[in-house]
Amino acid sequence: MSIPVETFFLNPEAQGTLQAQIQQMIAQGILSGRLRKGEKLPSSRKLAGHLGVSRITVTLAYTELQASDYLESRDRSGYFVSNNAPEPPQFAARHPRQDSIDWSRALGRKFTGGATPVKPRDWWSFRYPFVYGQTDPSLFDHANWRHCALRALGQKDFQALTTDYYDNDDPQLIEFIARHTLPRRGILARPEEILVTMGAQNALWLTAQVLLTQRRTAVAEEPCYHALRDILTQSRCHLAPVAVDRDGLPPEALPESADVIFTTPSHQSPTNATMPMGRRKALMARAREMEALIVEDDYEFEMSFLRAPLPALKSLDTDGRVIYVGSFSKSIFPGLRLGYLVGPEPFIREARALRASVYRHPPGHIQRTASYFLSLGHYDSLIRRMGQVFARRRKVMEEALAGHGLGVAGRGVFGGSSIWMQAPDGVDTGELDRRLREKGVLIEPGRPFFHAAEPPGSYYRLAYSSISSERIPEGIARLATELALMR
Repeated sequence: MSIPVETFFLNPEAQGTLQAQIQQMIAQGILSGRLRKGEKLPSSRKLAGHLGVSRITVTLAYTELQASDYLESRDRSGYFVSNNAPEPPQFAARHPRQDSIDWSRALGRKFTGGATPVKPRDWWSFRYPFVYGQTDPSLFDHANWRHCALRALGQKDFQALTTDYYDNDDPQLIEFIARHTLPRRGILARPEEILVTMGAQNALWLTAQVLLTQRRTAVAEEPCYHALRDILTQSRCHLAPVAVDRDGLPPEALPESADVIFTTPSHQSPTNATMPMGRRKALMARAREMEALIVEDDYEFEMSFLRAPLPALKSLDTDGRVIYVGSFSKSIFPGLRLGYLVGPEPFIREARALRASVYRHPPGHIQRTASYFLSLGHYDSLIRRMGQVFARRRKVMEEALAGHGLGVAGRGVFGGSSIWMQAPDGVDTGELDRRLREKGVLIEPGRPFFHAAEPPGSYYRLAYSSISSERIPEGIARLATELALMR
């Protein structure tokens, strides 16, 4: 690889001859790792013209660096960073810096400090990854996704690939969502009532920004999706956690001051509780009575492999009270970052304007690729295949958990991809997680899902979406052994 000539510049405050400055500039680049071994340097003529010095000055600098084994010369090819180049630093930093800014005062707002779990990036290298929300390569439809991506790159879709939609979306994807995805949840919506987002989390952020102020109160389930709690905290609204039970969010426990209610009725996150139809109707009536809005995060409704899911809250909405959040990221692959919002046109109009001021719209090529994957039936085939595999894995996991007498705190009525667990009293699942990693087992401690200042440490989540059925029993056995030791 050739190093661009624009990479090099002389420091106007540097001391010494031009030749010495060029030598130091290149040597520092090598020692800092910016210039890597085997990379080709610009020709002496090109670098001299770029720096405004004579060619002989650059040639002499290259020759000295070659003598010091920083560079090597190859016949008729020029100079390259030597494979034997010294690695220990020889120079002080060119621009030593000591910040004089008091960032504790300069920052107008802080967005750090949330409880987002830290998951290893190399989770796939663990033999027993009970990790939630990742793609199992053995299930993903590589061939058809690649085919759809190539089709979206074709001349026919040139406009979809290259157009700046401003604040709009790919009409082909919007049409599929309106005509195929939403009707499966009992929802009818016009294109003006649908907005494509960068995943469900982005949809929740847009919703919170549009609906909440410092004077309004948001209800969040306890426990809840940790990223939602961070979003609501950052919005500076009044946050009212409401504990869920085996049927999800209890309407009678909602505070009178609630303005916006965030809920996950199909698969409560993280307990997997499913809200029955009677409670759904009661929640709608209670929200209407309080003149509150409801934000329904309908994640994982596709993973209903035990029986058909209940209709979405949005399908019961007769007065435009429910904002619906959906996503393709969990069911296709999380790196897709593609979700959608459904709501009354005045709300979508404001969310669209906010989105446009942040990132305009999700990339057109991604939207068109997804629309092909959906419309050609590949998505439905993927969901069916995942449902069949998840059903087998869940059965194996439940048998293993029962065999070792481990405590299950919640499992999805219709399916899902995880089981909510509770360890014996006195066991801290954060410590349990650290100890299990040494044995090749990954679990998800439950603390980040709770709002309390001192959240309970005994809960944890086990997902079966990223681990094969064959490895589940041994993974659970290692978990049970470690729990027994910690008890």
